[in-house]
Amino acid sequence: MAERVVVTGMGAITPLGLDVPTTWEALVAGRSGVGRITMFDPSPFKTQIAAEIKGFDANNYMDRREARRLDRFTHFAIAAAKEALADAKLDPSQEEPGQVGVLIGSGIGGIYVILQQVEVMREKGPGRIYPLTVPAMLTDTAAGQIAITYGLRGPNFSVSAACATGGVAVGEAYEIILRGDAQVMLAGGTESAIVPLAVAGFDAIGATSTKRIHEPQKACRPFDKDRDGFVLAEGAGVVVLESLSHAQARGARVYAELAGYGNTADAYHLTAPWEDGSGASETMRIALRKAGISPNEVDYINAHGTSTVLNDKSETAAIKAVFGERAYDIPISGTKSMTGHLVGAAGAVEAIVAVKTIETGIIHPTINYEYPDPECDLDYVPNVARRIPQGVRIALSNSFGFGGHNTCLIFRATNGAA
Repeated sequence: MAERVVVTGMGAITPLGLDVPTTWEALVAGRSGVGRITMFDPSPFKTQIAAEIKGFDANNYMDRREARRLDRFTHFAIAAAKEALADAKLDPSQEEPGQVGVLIGSGIGGIYVILQQVEVMREKGPGRIYPLTVPAMLTDTAAGQIAITYGLRGPNFSVSAACATGGVAVGEAYEIILRGDAQVMLAGGTESAIVPLAVAGFDAIGATSTKRIHEPQKACRPFDKDRDGFVLAEGAGVVVLESLSHAQARGARVYAELAGYGNTADAYHLTAPWEDGSGASETMRIALRKAGISPNEVDYINAHGTSTVLNDKSETAAIKAVFGERAYDIPISGTKSMTGHLVGAAGAVEAIVAVKTIETGIIHPTINYEYPDPECDLDYVPNVARRIPQGVRIALSNSFGFGGHNTCLIFRATNGAA
């Protein structure tokens, strides 16, 4: 019998809270984490808002010396991994080190360190830059440092697929367990890129919202006719994945089964999807096929839902292409309406949201949905959370990214125990 992969632990650092329970409570309540940028003076920029992490202190998760050596994106990953391990009640010291791996992705990596050290070199010369500049800026440092912290000697690397990164990381970790290269994987994504260069870059391509800089909590509005771009965010999401046999052997609580994973490329444009959503629809079909799940069985879709004109329209078209008329009966929600766009961490946090939806039977709303768009005419659970009396058994989570990356994860309910 083929091995199965289950989720036994979850951790998150988001603009809504510094753990999964706080984040989930805010999502269900429909609270936004978006505000005016405080990390630097945003007044010269067209985009002056973001979803920043509030109240985070890296010293609460690692010693002060280690915190100084690492970039902020790695701080977030370590914090989320610590919560995920505690949630899973998994003691790494009791595991065979080579059977526990780490796969943490990032779309951008250590951009704080890069920009800081460019200034140091400009002002003081190359001999004065921080000696650990290179390892601090590498996207794989988050995974490497988590492995060092816990002595995990299984598969260890990073992936980068722009805004699809977190979903790809979870999906590839799933594949590692299926092929028998590890029994346990810590998987997810992390990002911290609310810096002037990134904000200016997104400004330059017109990707971020500029209409509502004076009412930032209303800026991110997936599928709404008045949407005008995404809101940049930061944070991390990490899940503990285990083979079902390993989870059973240690009597672990199981949140859900990760049943399917799809990954495709549009091969079309660096920043725009196919208008008909053909790349995204193929990804969903692959995930469904690998999970052995019919489109008629899906109870919920966590959308990529960026609040850009192109994405929301093409994702809606993709969902219709896969589900046909039934697309109108499936509740869909856009997490980014409240968290903003966590870039490389988005897919991992939204995977956690899909699992929480299965666990609780509650679908969080898509907030700021005020003006229906004729081209986005599905059930986006507008503005108010919805409890599903019969529960949610199968949840699908989409993530897409610049470069034409598409990924889809499918989670299935279990009985809550291995």
